[in-house]
Amino acid sequence: MKENPERLAILLWAAPLGEPELLRAPFVYAAAAAAMDAEVEMHFSGRTVRLLVADAQNQEIKKYMEEVAAEGVRFLGCSTALRRHVREGEKMVAEFGGAAGAASFAQRALDPGWRTLVF
Repeated sequence: MKENPERLAILLWAAPLGEPELLRAPFVYAAAAAAMDAEVEMHFSGRTVRLLVADAQNQEIKKYMEEVAAEGVRFLGCSTALRRHVREGEKMVAEFGGAAGAASFAQRALDPGWRTLVF
């Protein structure tokens, strides 16, 4: 890995959960950046946190998530969205890296060492 790696934070906010072809895009960008040795985080907010729930997502999207996670991409869920959209007792996907709220993504956006994309 580079001494000063590039960093990319991707926010999934209004990504269409019911349209796998469109929902695939953020994972394609994450995989491309990871393949270029970038440090990549995917932040899930709003209803997109449902993608972090085991057995809640489309099998095609689950495959993309597993592939990009294998490349080192971290999956973070908005703490407020997790409380609102994930029911007590639901199991999270193995790739789930923990909670990171709006302030965490805003910090990435304000940090000149990071680039951001929003879907």
